[in-house]
Amino acid sequence: MIKFAFAALWICAVTVGTMLYSFQISQAENNVEPPPAFFGGLDYVSTDVISVPVIKAGAVNGYFLTRLSYSVDSKKLPALSIPVQTMLVDEIYSHLYANPAIDYANKEGFDVAAFRDGLRDSINKRVGEKLIHEVFIEQADYLSKAEIRDNTARSRLGPGEPESTPTKGAH
Repeated sequence: MIKFAFAALWICAVTVGTMLYSFQISQAENNVEPPPAFFGGLDYVSTDVISVPVIKAGAVNGYFLTRLSYSVDSKKLPALSIPVQTMLVDEIYSHLYANPAIDYANKEGFDVAAFRDGLRDSINKRVGEKLIHEVFIEQADYLSKAEIRDNTARSRLGPGEPESTPTKGAH
């Protein structure tokens, strides 16, 4: 009879041990994070259109207009003490003014890849960590002062009004 009691206790102990082991294994499998998808764990932040005056020889020659998007580490984003939009716009201005070699008026003088990489690196250097992973250019335009004046003159004319030239002697 004692043999049956020890056998029953042994069966109960093995059953409880097996249940605990299977429960721990199933919990460990549930806690394993799935591998991240392409750009997993990143958020995207877009800026509004940013207008940066291009100054040469002490005069404004035109304006560089850009709208950018950034892939940002979503875990580090809430830890920033200032709004991310404010920091990004400030760094765009700082980066563009710090690179006087960029010639916006000349299409060959503007290296898009160098612009994106330089901006990403300058933001990450300022933050002290890898916050920005990629910079995406949604819009990039350069408007010279002459183009702005022409557009302003055209907008003053109503639709269908011909451009008139002043006649001599008319007051």
